[in-house]
This record gives sequence, C-alpha cells and structure tokens, in this order.
Amino acid sequence: MNRIVTLRPEQVQEPPGHQILIVDDEPLMRSGLRHHLEEPGRRILECGTGAEAIALMKNREIELVLLDINLPDISGMEILEWITVNRKSIGVILVSGDDCIDSAIRALRHGAEEFVRKPYEVDDIRHKVNAVLHRRQLERNNVLMTARLEQSERLHRFLVESSPDIIYTLDEKGCFTFINRRVESLLGFSREELIGCPYFTIVHEDDLERAVYAFNERRSDHRATTNLEVRLKCKKDNNFRIFEDRHVVTMLSAVGIYESATDSDEVAKQTKRYLGTYGVARDITERKLAEETINFQALHDHLTHLPNRRLFRDRLELAITQAKRNGGMLAVMFIDLDRFKLVNDTHGHAEGDELLKNVAQRLRGCMRAGDTLARQGGDEFTVLLPDLHCEENATVIAQKIIDDFSIPYHVVGNEFRATASIGIALYPRDGETADALLRNADIAMYKVKGNGKNGFQLFSPAISSCYQDRLVLENELRQAVKNGEFELHFQPQVNVRGGTVVGLEALLRWNHPVHGLLNPGGFIELAEESGLIVSITDWVLAEACRNLAGWRARGFLDLRVAVNVSPSEFERNDLVERVCSQLDRYRIPGEYLEVEITENLLLSETVSVVEKMRALRSRGVRIAIDDFGTRYSSLNYLRNFPISAIKIDQSFVRDLSERQGGSPIISAIVGIARGFGLDLVAEGVETDYHLEVLHALGCEEMQGYLFSRPVPADEVTNLLATMGNRPDDLSRAMDSPLLRLNGFDLKGAL
Repeated sequence: MNRIVTLRPEQVQEPPGHQILIVDDEPLMRSGLRHHLEEPGRRILECGTGAEAIALMKNREIELVLLDINLPDISGMEILEWITVNRKSIGVILVSGDDCIDSAIRALRHGAEEFVRKPYEVDDIRHKVNAVLHRRQLERNNVLMTARLEQSERLHRFLVESSPDIIYTLDEKGCFTFINRRVESLLGFSREELIGCPYFTIVHEDDLERAVYAFNERRSDHRATTNLEVRLKCKKDNNFRIFEDRHVVTMLSAVGIYESATDSDEVAKQTKRYLGTYGVARDITERKLAEETINFQALHDHLTHLPNRRLFRDRLELAITQAKRNGGMLAVMFIDLDRFKLVNDTHGHAEGDELLKNVAQRLRGCMRAGDTLARQGGDEFTVLLPDLHCEENATVIAQKIIDDFSIPYHVVGNEFRATASIGIALYPRDGETADALLRNADIAMYKVKGNGKNGFQLFSPAISSCYQDRLVLENELRQAVKNGEFELHFQPQVNVRGGTVVGLEALLRWNHPVHGLLNPGGFIELAEESGLIVSITDWVLAEACRNLAGWRARGFLDLRVAVNVSPSEFERNDLVERVCSQLDRYRIPGEYLEVEITENLLLSETVSVVEKMRALRSRGVRIAIDDFGTRYSSLNYLRNFPISAIKIDQSFVRDLSERQGGSPIISAIVGIARGFGLDLVAEGVETDYHLEVLHALGCEEMQGYLFSRPVPADEVTNLLATMGNRPDDLSRAMDSPLLRLNGFDLKGAL
C-alpha cells in the first residue's frame, strides 16, 4: 500500500545554489524572466502577490528578489520595509513600469540594490542579476572571512594566554610591547608592570651579558637565537628560574620582527624596517634541578653526600696531571673504620648509616679547603691532599683525624669509641698513577691494622713486600682450612693446693707444609680479617669438645677445657648456637667448657655482646678474660659482664724477681678476683719462685712451662697421670656410653 507524505515547507531539503524569487502579478512577465534567468546553479521561484512573497521569504533562503512595485495586495515598497524590519539578508532588484525617477530613488533608499524599468533589456536584466549575486557572494565571503579571522584571533589569544611558556614581544629599543599572563604566575610581575619596561628588568644580573643578543635578536631565519639558557628573576624573593624555547626544545628562542612587504615592492623588501623581537621562554627549573640531582647522585655517595670513587678518581687523575706539570707533591689517604661492623651487627644498618654520616662530617672538619674526601664504599674513605710541600703536611692531617676520633660518638644513646686505620701514599715517591697510589695507600692502611689499628702509616717498599707476603699467607691459610692442616695442643692448668690438673687450654697450631708448626700469633689476625676465623673457630670448638669427650670417657670427669674465641665472633648472631651445638653433639655439660676472650671485646659494652655472654652462661659455659690488665682494664667491665674467671698475663708473672719481691699489680688483680668472686689463673709460670710468690699472694691455679709445655692431644692422658690426676671411678667409666660416642672406641686404649 502506497502512502502519500506531505512535507511542510520547513521540512523540504532545498537543493544547493542561488534561489531567486520573481514577484509580479503578470504571469507572462514571470515566465519571461524565468526563461531568461534560468541556468545551472540557480532555482527560480515565483509568485503574484506580496503576501505569497513574504511567506516564501519566511520559509526559504531567498538570495535575490525581482520585485514589482505595484502588486494587487501590497506594494513592493512595503515588502522592502518588511525585509528591512525583519533583517533579512536578501538582495532586491525593483522592476517597475513607472517612468518617474522618484520611484527609483525611493526604491534605492528603501534597500533595493538595482532598479529596472519595464520593458527591460534581456542583457541588462541578466547583467544586473549577475552583479547582485556576485556582490552578495563577495559580502558573504567577507563576512565568513571576518568571522574566521575573529575566531582565529580569539583562538590565538587563548593559546597565548593559556600557554605554559612566557610569550613576549619587544620594540626596537628592547622594551616590552606584549607579554602574556604566564609571567604573573611564574615571576610575580604583572604584565602591566612590564609593558614599556626594558627586558633586563627580569633578567638575572649574572646572565645579562649573554642575554643581550637574544633579547635584541634581529635575525628571523634559522640563525636566530635558540638553545640559550637564561635565568629570570622573580619579583618577590629575588630567586631565579631557568627557561627554554617552547618549539625547538631549547632554553630561549627569539626572532626579529620586520615590516611586511608585497612581492611587487622589491625596494621595500630590501629595506624592511626592524620593528622588534618576538620570543618564547619555557620554565625548565624543575628539569634542571632533576638533572643536577641525577648528576650529583652519579658522582656522590647517596648516604654521606661525599664524592664517590668515580669522582674521586677523576679529581685524583687531574691532580696528578697538575702535579706532574708543576713538579709538585700530593698524597692519597685510605681510611678504614676499625670497629664499624660491630655497630651494624649490634644495632642494625640504620644506626650504622647514622654513624657513617657523623664520621663523614667529622672527617670534613679535618680537611683543608682544597682537599677531597670521598667514600670508597662500606666503612672506607679516601682523601686527596693536593699541593703538599712535604710529607709532614699529610701526617699532620692524619694525626688530626686520629685525635678527632678520640672523641666518642653517640650510638643509640650510648657512647661509642670509634678508631680508624689510615694508610698514606705520596706522589711521585709511592706511585705516579691513580691505581698505584690507591693500591699503596691501601697496603699502608693494612699495615696499621696489623700493628693494632688506630693509627696511620706512610707507604714504603718494605710494607709492600710484607703485603705480598700477606697475600701469599692468606692463600695458604685458605688451603689449610680446606686441607685440615690444623691441630690442637693442650697446656694444663694446675691447682697447686691439690697438685692436680683442673683444666686444659686448647692452643691452635698450624702444621704448615713448608714452615712447620706455626703458633696462632702469625696467622690468627689474618684469619679474622679474611673471614676464615669462623671456619677455624668451628674446627677448634669441635676438636676441643671431641677430645674432652674422650678424656671424660676415660674417667677424667672433672676436667675442663678452655678455648680462645676471637672478639669478631661475638659480632655474629650464631655464636651461641655454634658453641652449644658442639656441647650437645658430644654430650658435655656446659661448665666443663671455658671460653677465653680478650679485654678488647669488653670495650664495646653493647647489648648484643652482653646477651651472647649471658646466653652462654645460662648453658653453664665459663667465660674468662685472657691477659687481664694488659689493655683496657676497667672494674666496670667485671660488674657488667658475666665473667667467670680472669687470667693474670704472663708479662706480670715474668716481672717477678727475688730482688724486687712481690708485684703490686698481681696483688691488685688477686684482690679484684676475690672481691668479685672470680676464679683466678696465672699464666707464664716458669720457675719455683714464680709459684711460691703467686701462691703466697693467694693464686692457686697456674699455667706455664714449670708444669708442662703444650702437648698434642694424644699425650694428654699420660700427662694427666704423671701430674697425679686419677680417673674418677674408672670401672664405672669403662661402662660409660661416652666410650662409644660418635663411633670411636676408647675402651681398648684404656
């Protein structure tokens, strides 16, 4: 079924092109005009009354009306008035048979564009219609262009005012003629303040000399200013910011502005007048700060903010070059903190980092203005001392550092006395390259550590030779651990009142394949520095407990064994577990194992060390202070630490002589032991006189060559028998499960 749809005039989609309306009450006149005016791109409409004409103009986009003055209902003048009142953009050509000139004048005054008298010439009417349509097209184009220009200008102003960059223009004298509002938020100046002011009002004083060319730029081609970094002043706090060009990713760009010239005006083109400068500046302050931060971090230690090893090496190589040119002298220091690991392991890395920052600050205070202090890594620092006159200049600074370290640091609210070992190498005596100077300063530093730490040492060839020997020894020591080249010797501790052996001190020996049997004094410190001490301590504990278990299985149930433990072991969290594991393995009561420590360990007074000692004492393990009185003796140590016994150092015993009589130092130590309820053992007893004096002073347990030299483990049983010890209930001991402990059979040996 077909449906007929009626469209209202406003719903009709009109074809493109010019719509021309012919209004005339004579049909022949309308058809004639239609015939003459029809051509592609035009649509001709027609009507015979003024009312019909107004209705069509209301609903259609009429571009041109050919209007007769005399219509049956209303006159053409009234239609002209309606067009004017309703602001219709419609061109009107008045067509009339009236010969009076007044009609034409009236029509033109009322808005008609042309006046044609009937009868008209065909060419004339065509010409006038084409002229009106062309003129109206030009007017439309002009309106459209004006609108587009206005829109473009609004968009341009919006972009300029909304730009994150400062956009400005200067006149030929360098004064601001325009600047966008970005300057207000960025620099604090209002643009009203700057208009008419010279550019240097906002340029930082230090950048004026190189900014003058950019702000007076006359070039407008590729040679114009780009990539210029310039600082601009802020109004309020006199700070400055750094800017870059917005378009070519540079700091500041500027081009010259000139009068425009037409292509035909060749003279004007050659002599264009300079009007001023246009420029764009972008704030890159944050980027510059980020770059500076990145550069700083690449060349500085993030914790102490000191130069890192890379920057130190660059400065050292430069200083060497200058010293070589000038024939001067310089020094390199290698500084290592002696007891830093103790803080890290006891209080954690946060406190360790805080200590490193405090050390760095103190070291800075010891340097000269031109010196370089750097953090090498961990607890190691390096120092460059250029422009020295003699080697004493370097030793003065080294001594200043040592003296400064005598002032205690504060760690977790407690005083901590740090020390430093300093090695010094001089240019050109000790090396002419950065590598040689750093290596030799490092060697000299290790020499200080080998001599007891807390001091400084100048490099010498003899030290280098010792260092090479030390490296060889370290490699041999590693092989000794791997190949099991160690053995234990035992020296008895005798109770002179009962005449029996009450204990044995386990003494480590290295059965070197070339040098023979070596005492620990020649290698134990190297073992501590290289980290091999852990493996060696575990072997000593296991071997001492194994032998003690064997002697206990033979019936010597009241015998104790003393083992020396390095202070560095107390920095490890697993020490207590490692000691107790050997006691459990060989089923030995804790009171028959004695751990000997040196007074150096007591210096720390850290919670961690005290806790480890108390944990060992809770298992019954005895703790003795070896070489008491030779180092940093303090009664406070004996009060705070869970000590079981103290050992009188053999140096005090050797000083005993018949001429001088007794020793006040030994008397004092005996009194201290009695006062604190501690056991007392005298070492180095070699003569009967030593025994008599010590016994008279109240010392009952002694150790030394007078009784026995250290002997291998397989000779201990005979030694015990010789010195009067008897197995406790030997028949009961023979059936003890200890005889079968860990698979070894001691019954046959007995």
